Amino acid sequence: MDSVDLTVFKTLQKWLQADLNVWLVTVVKTFGSSPRQPGAMLVLREDGVLVGSVSGGCIEDDLVSKAQLGELPTERAELAVYGVTREEAQRFNLPCGGTLELVIEPIKNADWVEKVLNAISAHRLIKRDLQLSSLQTHCSDAKASDTAVQISDQQLSVVYGPRWRLLIIGAGQTSVYLANMAQALDYQVSICEPRDAMRESWDIQDVELLNMMPDDAVLAMQPDAHTAIVALTHDPKLDDMALLEALKSAAFYVGALGSKKNNANRRQRLAMFDLSAMEIDRLHGPVGLPIGSRTPPEIAIAILAELIDLRRNHHINKASATVKAPSVCN
Repeated sequence: MDSVDLTVFKTLQKWLQADLNVWLVTVVKTFGSSPRQPGAMLVLREDGVLVGSVSGGCIEDDLVSKAQLGELPTERAELAVYGVTREEAQRFNLPCGGTLELVIEPIKNADWVEKVLNAISAHRLIKRDLQLSSLQTHCSDAKASDTAVQISDQQLSVVYGPRWRLLIIGAGQTSVYLANMAQALDYQVSICEPRDAMRESWDIQDVELLNMMPDDAVLAMQPDAHTAIVALTHDPKLDDMALLEALKSAAFYVGALGSKKNNANRRQRLAMFDLSAMEIDRLHGPVGLPIGSRTPPEIAIAILAELIDLRRNHHINKASATVKAPSVCN
């Protein structure tokens, strides 16, 4: 399952090969309560067909109309602002006086698209610098700490690719659903599976399969504040090995599959080792939000819902006090 970035760029490449006029639209700034965050994007072709989103449907209609009427820029990238006045906010259904700034970029040279696609497919971050007036583009390696979007009078810089990592312990059925869904959310996914029989049945593409013990996998990953670790083997020997290292790490999320009783027993076992009470309290177990999930895909959804909640409430909002939680555009 492709991430949003990958889907947009694959579509962009396909339409360029068909010799269609194409625009890439990127959210570069938001003010107030805005539907999407900086870096959100869509690709739009001359007949009004689009893939991606910058507002949840409100502003897309205006962009489609302008594309069909030939009113979009053709020789340079231009900045468009939606929602400045009360009338515009009402017209485009931007809640609470929210404002979006977009860069509308006609795509003339497709060479950089292949570079971006290759980087994203390889789970690497890549930065693209665009000269607004000339449409010249330069691509370079990027780091997770780099600002996602930067805009000046002359240049737009955007970082693409997975900024978040997910290490899953165990290659079982729940892991299959979790890995696929996590990739769609721009996670770089790794699976640790030391059991030969379980590795033989794993066939999910674009996921790193690690043949090592779980504690070694955690140490090798060097978890940071953009890393989540989830133990799903249901084997205490394997899951606990991972948790002993994960709970001491900087990972923003550490979870383990199992009932409340099993996780209570797990916490007692972990207390016998060199973990503090505060470190053990970091464990999310039972894993995921309590939404009544039973089946493997439902459990995967519950886990990812909890990751989304933690990312939005503890990473993005703390990083920028000026950007509020996104609202639905209706």
